[in-house]
Amino acid sequence: MELIISSVSSIARVTTHILPVALFLFLFHTVVLRRPIPHLARTLGGFGFVVVGLGLFLLGLERGLFPLGRLMAEQLTGATLIQAGHTAVSWTDYYWVYVFAFAVGFGTTVAEPALLAVAIKANQASGGAIHIWGLRVAVALGVAVGVMVGCFRIVTGTPLHLYIIAGYIVVVVQTAFSPRLIVPLAYDSGGVTTSTVTVPLVTALGLGLSEAVPGRNPVLDGFGLIAFASLFPIISVLGYAQLTEFRHRRATRRIRSETTRTSKENDPEE
Repeated sequence: MELIISSVSSIARVTTHILPVALFLFLFHTVVLRRPIPHLARTLGGFGFVVVGLGLFLLGLERGLFPLGRLMAEQLTGATLIQAGHTAVSWTDYYWVYVFAFAVGFGTTVAEPALLAVAIKANQASGGAIHIWGLRVAVALGVAVGVMVGCFRIVTGTPLHLYIIAGYIVVVVQTAFSPRLIVPLAYDSGGVTTSTVTVPLVTALGLGLSEAVPGRNPVLDGFGLIAFASLFPIISVLGYAQLTEFRHRRATRRIRSETTRTSKENDPEE
């Protein structure tokens, strides 16, 4: 009974946010464009599914993912995994946190439907030059490293802006030396990763970790992992493109060298 009441309350709360947007769209279509709404019943049903889905999604976050994040952080920082217990002050004592953060970042990104859609479109637009799994793995590695570095920042309590400034300096330098084809896609990759699957789990992990580590404030230290999850995929995708271009150039030089040597061997004048 409590779950039903919570579901209805969550759906009602989402309705108050979705309804103004829906009214604006309907009024703009009928008053400004002066055209009837095509398939009105189907459109209203679609909005209904959106409201119910978002309401249940938010309820799931509140009852499932966020408590799970706190539980994960408590267990990872407990005495069973950290020899010094909750009084540990060295960042090296939290190595299981970094391993888990890397695994969560990689797993959630590979499962991200928005990234899969972008990878498929990129593969189609590039004529197969951009591989679907290559792009997904590159982005997932970037998110994994980003979440891991973000957890390191929470454990150590170092300022967030120093990491972000240094990261974007690396991005600017990489952009100058990366193929122009991949630059826009790399910048978009940082946005598509922060979607329905990654954001709830990563946010829950950050808040739970900041509550479990002594001396950390959830408001000051718990947030910021999403910034890392958006920044590091840009670095990883640009690095993936640079590595691919380097290997292609080396293979091309080797083929040219072999061709030149073969032509000299077959030349009777040599």
